[in-house]
Amino acid sequence: MPFGRRGDRPRQNPLQLPGVASDAHWWAATRARHEDTGLWPLLLHGLSQREPDRPWLTGELSPGRAGGSPSDHDPEALLRQWWAAVVPEPEEDEEDLLEIVAPFLNGWPGRADAGVPQRDPDELAGVEAGSLAVADGMHGLRPGLVPAARGADVPTVLGWRGPTNHEGDITKVSTVLRDWEDRFGARLIGLGFDTMYLSVAAPPVDPDHALRVAAEHLAFAPDNITQGTGSLAEYAALLAGTTQWSFWWD
Repeated sequence: MPFGRRGDRPRQNPLQLPGVASDAHWWAATRARHEDTGLWPLLLHGLSQREPDRPWLTGELSPGRAGGSPSDHDPEALLRQWWAAVVPEPEEDEEDLLEIVAPFLNGWPGRADAGVPQRDPDELAGVEAGSLAVADGMHGLRPGLVPAARGADVPTVLGWRGPTNHEGDITKVSTVLRDWEDRFGARLIGLGFDTMYLSVAAPPVDPDHALRVAAEHLAFAPDNITQGTGSLAEYAALLAGTTQWSFWWD
């Protein structure tokens, strides 16, 4: 059933597929023209080798579904709420809690401090996008263009539904992405059916800072840790100094 009220006309898919090959230089060259075109470049991959067009060409985007804007929300409040929804109470399952969230056993630790920029965010984004473009396992990888003022807003403009099982309001995801743009020099470079790729120009570099950022990642995309490394400590060790973040939602 289409989203919206009866009689509403379906929103046109804002995604543009330029029909060019994805290579190591396309993203950077297209990003350099963003101020003139208003189109944010994105590397897209499909659900699987058998279904490379999902969700981009299969009616699974919901542009216009979100009723609000990323500016309607507070990133600190969102991360705190998501943390509370993900992390079990100690009396419910103390062993699992200790394994996953140590050393933050007293609740949400708050947002991490901003990182120190290692290089220009857009320059780094071009490098990381180039690496992503030639990476193995990217099903049906293709360039896409989205009319958006900034990369953080692209999921909202598209009505992308990747995190639906964790958060149904995509504007809230864009809120946190905006905050990460400001604090960590993050840039959205790629999306899949339920995956997201960011370049990060100001990543955490010391263990304590990486742990605080890892706590944000647990709140934002818990499957990275609960179905991945299994603990914040192990995840943080992988996160320190990393200039590309990837997320997935089950």
